[in-house]
Amino acid sequence: MKNIFHFFDKLEDRVRATLSKHNILYAFIGGVSIVLFWRGVWMIADAIPFLTGAVSMVISVAVLLVIGLFVSFFVGDGIIISGVKNEKKLNEKVASEVKTELDLLKDIHEQLEQIEKKLGE
Repeated sequence: MKNIFHFFDKLEDRVRATLSKHNILYAFIGGVSIVLFWRGVWMIADAIPFLTGAVSMVISVAVLLVIGLFVSFFVGDGIIISGVKNEKKLNEKVASEVKTELDLLKDIHEQLEQIEKKLGE
């Protein structure tokens, strides 16, 4: 079983590396595959007689709440974190605040480049 997982892990790495060089093809294959996945889920759900709209909604909300994905999926982690930190929304920040954050990010990027150079030596 371990060999099978290892094989598919390596296969995934090779396919991702190849497709990442062809962004449009990668996006097209990924988009079609996601739609086909959800089409399959939809058709399976349609084949189960008791899965009415209301029952499906209750089951899905319950499962999403239990596994912790309900809020993060529908609201987004960034919004939750900014609310916890009492940060302003981007459209409420003044231009100087946004510029300060951009400067900080540039500084961090430069420091990371210096660290990478030192590690490379």
